[in-house]
Amino acid sequence: MARKLLFVTGTRADFGKLEPLAAEARDAGFEISFFVTGMHLLERYGLTKLEVQRFEGAQVHEFLNQRPGDPQDIVLAKTVTGFSDFLAEHQPDLVIVHGDRIEALATTIVCGTNNIRCAHVEGGEVSGTIDEVFRHCNTKLAHSHFVSSDVAADRVRRMGEDTAAIHVIGSPELDFHSRPSGVTLEEVKARYQIPFDEFGICTFHPVTSEQANMADQARSLFETITASGRNFVVILPNNDPGAEGILEAIAALPQDQFRAYPSMRFSYFSELMKHAACMVGNSSAGVREAPFLGIPSLDVGTRQTNRAASDSVTVCSAFDTDTIADFLANNWGQRHARHSGYGEGRAATRFVEVLNTPEFWSRGLQKVFHDPG
Repeated sequence: MARKLLFVTGTRADFGKLEPLAAEARDAGFEISFFVTGMHLLERYGLTKLEVQRFEGAQVHEFLNQRPGDPQDIVLAKTVTGFSDFLAEHQPDLVIVHGDRIEALATTIVCGTNNIRCAHVEGGEVSGTIDEVFRHCNTKLAHSHFVSSDVAADRVRRMGEDTAAIHVIGSPELDFHSRPSGVTLEEVKARYQIPFDEFGICTFHPVTSEQANMADQARSLFETITASGRNFVVILPNNDPGAEGILEAIAALPQDQFRAYPSMRFSYFSELMKHAACMVGNSSAGVREAPFLGIPSLDVGTRQTNRAASDSVTVCSAFDTDTIADFLANNWGQRHARHSGYGEGRAATRFVEVLNTPEFWSRGLQKVFHDPG
């Protein structure tokens, strides 16, 4: 009988990382299902549950875990309750979560307290915000770790995790970007009515610990971009506290210079990225996918602190208008050598290779702290 794998996804971003793993596991004979929650079910953010529903050969279970304006502790509580109820009826052999979102934390808590085997993807990362704390909590609660780099593996090891439970596979989203998207740039522009010949991509998310001045940061960033005269495709921020001020700044942008979207189909976004003149903002795409594709990127603010490992990434504050203007003037349209510090687009293959070893399934669920040294 095929082992049952349950992937938990709460955002368009984490689905882009989990989808290659799920597809490879499905093709290898595993039974795949998704627990879909979070931003996926909010129409304001593009109702991206539809992207998950397009995945062939999997069951999709939806759970509405929030209403607009819910604080993160309430979202956590709702998700714990909903996922616990779900597991009472469905008993997967392995639950796979990603990263540092509140939905992932709720999932690892439920798995840990119910002795359900749980794998954490992209643990051991640093960013300097509350997200980093959530990520490290997930590491301590999960039973196995699929990390993006040797550096991340070392951090997980230093948190007391068993070396045998740590597997370096690279960043899964690079799998998708390493192959043809399946659409042309002309098809992307037609679908989303993008009129620009040259364009940058900007995504600026809130930092929960800085929500009091996120509106000021957004205004400073977008005013400087506007003054540059460059055309940009803007992807709206996630729904963390502080998003409202960013959304207000985006709503005020001139339409002849900017096009804003709540979300894009992943294949279309991948093709758009491959032709972008640069990336600006604080999305992980700017420090992972952009360097992999050789695209110059400007990492703004603290959300990705210490995550950039490529010379193609420039780091600055949202209020550092001189650096922002200089970047847009001198890096626009430049191309860099591919950065492979987070893998070469083979994460899904490595993921399934680990799942196909008897040792993965024979490891006990009782965790023991392993002193590094």
